[in-house]
Amino acid sequence: MERGTIDFWVGMFVLMGFAAFLVLALKVGNLGLDGSKETYTIVAPFNNIGGLKARAAVRAAGVTVGRVVEIGFDTKKYEANVKMAIDKSYQFPKDTSASILTSGILGENYIGLEAGGEDDKLKEGDKLTITQSAVVLERLIGQFLYSKAQDNGNGASKPAAAGDVNTH
Repeated sequence: MERGTIDFWVGMFVLMGFAAFLVLALKVGNLGLDGSKETYTIVAPFNNIGGLKARAAVRAAGVTVGRVVEIGFDTKKYEANVKMAIDKSYQFPKDTSASILTSGILGENYIGLEAGGEDDKLKEGDKLTITQSAVVLERLIGQFLYSKAQDNGNGASKPAAAGDVNTH
C-alpha cells in the first residue's frame, strides 16, 4: 500500500473515533442530538431535590417522556419547584405523582412519574400535587443512628422514613 493510502485510512479511523466519543459524551450529558418536539410544561414542588439538575430525564415506566427544564426555589414555602417539559404524545392524568429517583452507576437523578386514575389530563402549566423528595443517604443514616440511640440497644426500634412526601 502507498503511504498516502495508509495515512488516509488512519485519519478516517481517528475521525470515526472522535465522532463516537462526541456521541457518547452527548448521551452521558443528556444533551442528545434529537430534534425539538412539541411539549407541555408542568411544575412539581419538592422538599428536597438532592442532586437533580436541569436537563435530567423525566421517566414513566422506564421510558423517557420529558426533561427537567428549570429548578427554582419558592421563598414563601421554602421548597424547590421543578419545571418539566413533557412530550405532547404522552398524556398523564391530573393525579399523577412525581418522585426523584436515582439510576445507574454514577447515581444520575431523574424524575419518575406514576400515573393516577383520573380521567382529566395534565395540561400546560399544571402543578402536580403528590411528590416524593429525593432520598438523601446522609439523612437516612442520621435517622437510623438517632433511632438506635433512642432505642438504647433493646432491639425495638422504629424504621426510618425513606423520603418526604408532599401533598399540596
